[in-house]
Amino acid sequence: MDNITLHVRFAPDGTVAEISERPAALTPQQWFNKLSEAIGMKAYQTFAGGRGVFKVARDDVEALKAAAAA
Repeated sequence: MDNITLHVRFAPDGTVAEISERPAALTPQQWFNKLSEAIGMKAYQTFAGGRGVFKVARDDVEALKAAAAA
């Protein structure tokens, strides 16, 4: 199973400003919430400077993206 890294950047107010692999139908915050709920925060790593990453199986991300598009 192939893993990918999704990068997250936060605004100063704590909302998600940018996130990779985001479906067009969702805002950055909505995509972050969907990933957090479906995959869990155990796959998330926080970095300094308002950044972080999800390390996720590619199949899981593709399934979530397909569900968001439906």
